[in-house]
Amino acid sequence: MSATKLILVIGATGAQGQAVIDALLAAGENGAALIATQAQALAARGVECVQGSFSDFTAVAKALDGAYGAWVNTDGSTVDDKEEIYAGMRIFEVAKQTRSLRHYVWSSLPYFFKKSGYDPNYKTQHADAKGRVSEWLSVQPSVVSDGSLSWSIGIFGPMNVRKDGTVVWAAPMEDGRVPMIALKDLGWWARWTFDHRAETSARELSIASEHVGWEQIAETFTKITGRPAVYKRLALDEWWGHFDANLVDHPMANEGRRGDGSMTIRENVSAAWRVFRDDLFDKDMEWIRSVHPGTCTLESWMRENNYDGKAPTVLKNALDGKNPWGLKPEVAALL
Repeated sequence: MSATKLILVIGATGAQGQAVIDALLAAGENGAALIATQAQALAARGVECVQGSFSDFTAVAKALDGAYGAWVNTDGSTVDDKEEIYAGMRIFEVAKQTRSLRHYVWSSLPYFFKKSGYDPNYKTQHADAKGRVSEWLSVQPSVVSDGSLSWSIGIFGPMNVRKDGTVVWAAPMEDGRVPMIALKDLGWWARWTFDHRAETSARELSIASEHVGWEQIAETFTKITGRPAVYKRLALDEWWGHFDANLVDHPMANEGRRGDGSMTIRENVSAAWRVFRDDLFDKDMEWIRSVHPGTCTLESWMRENNYDGKAPTVLKNALDGKNPWGLKPEVAALL
């Protein structure tokens, strides 16, 4: 961007939002954030903070006032899909009323239910809600799909370390792959999108760092650390047997109540595993690397982050102590 511009980041205290803030500040842009918690750390970096949530549209309007651009990432693990869809539409409507705003970026995920021909086995509440909003926004500038799936980073780590030191990854996805994105790459793409308004207007940018299989994770981990590692294939029910049934049968949305008809953690994540298993993602990695030659690989990410198999607490739910799944260590120890 040739001149300093004010960019509003909705979802700035989450893992993705923090990466976007990092990239924008590094580029010399001014940042504003609509936040509910953790204002001090952002304010100390010169970020203008507006108290509120993405469903508080008065606060959204206040935060948007004077901004050139907005990067919007709503939290589908906090509210149910109906509220997230409505919020996604209303935030855009408020943005259209903001005279200063020139570039609007919706951080999305694929609409798997539609991509699968509306097969209920692939109905993923947290992704489909964002995908439905993207469909509604499809004729407006500008849509971006990060495809990072960082909401589920906790289930991507190893589930056991055997007595002989072997690190065990276990998953019900057979030979499927997951398009993962490094937070550094996500921030790069957010900045690139604001730098290239003409090219990205009304486009859906489906991005990732690399398509990763679990055999590849285990092999790369051994290559980087020298420690033995294996991938153990599990059936879906077998995998769920490693978690507390009472906890994973809670609604996916933190604000949900049992019996309210919303998808449970088990239902939502089961559909996601089927998506990974059957490789329903469309990512043009050749185009991605042509635009961003410095895109991380799994190996470069592990080296840069000194990855030791422990999952970092990067998600806002984890930071807030919400939605523990109750991994059973005595069961995982048998893997």
